[in-house]
Amino acid sequence: MKILVITGSPRKNGNSNTLVDSFIKGAEDAGHTVVRFDSAFKNVHPCVACNKCGMSGQCVFKDDFEFVKENIIDADAVVFASPMYYFGISAQIKAVIDRFYAINGQIHVPKKSALILTYADTSSKSAEPIINHYETMLQYLNWSDSGKIIASGVWMEDSVNNTPFVQQAYELGKNI
Repeated sequence: MKILVITGSPRKNGNSNTLVDSFIKGAEDAGHTVVRFDSAFKNVHPCVACNKCGMSGQCVFKDDFEFVKENIIDADAVVFASPMYYFGISAQIKAVIDRFYAINGQIHVPKKSALILTYADTSSKSAEPIINHYETMLQYLNWSDSGKIIASGVWMEDSVNNTPFVQQAYELGKNI
């Protein structure tokens, strides 16, 4: 299985990236091919709704989204990993998702997906808007959820270490 992992954390050693590393290890141990796109360290212009792509053509922006386009179309699974920033996903990963518009006709096919979310708050209610957005997007794209790692109570860098979330991410990767 080919898996595209799209991350949104601007902290290279942040909690969501730690979980992604564990997920990838599990996926590779299971024999899957994994491609990673760290959106916070790439140049992805926001969609400007010009509609030149016609939802199935070439985007007017020539930037690092080309890597996502090349890898998402034939991916069997797409994993989203983001810290919660002000009760939403990071702007960096949101810019990537918004650019899906240009390739909508090519990705609107059955795929597996997973969500890895980290946040400092300990209330599960805080994660509900992000989970709802993720599930609505999957329903629209005809993708199926293969699992979620919702890691609450992790704020400072490395605070996810020594939690069950690291093993859960590994298992999700191994069993996706």
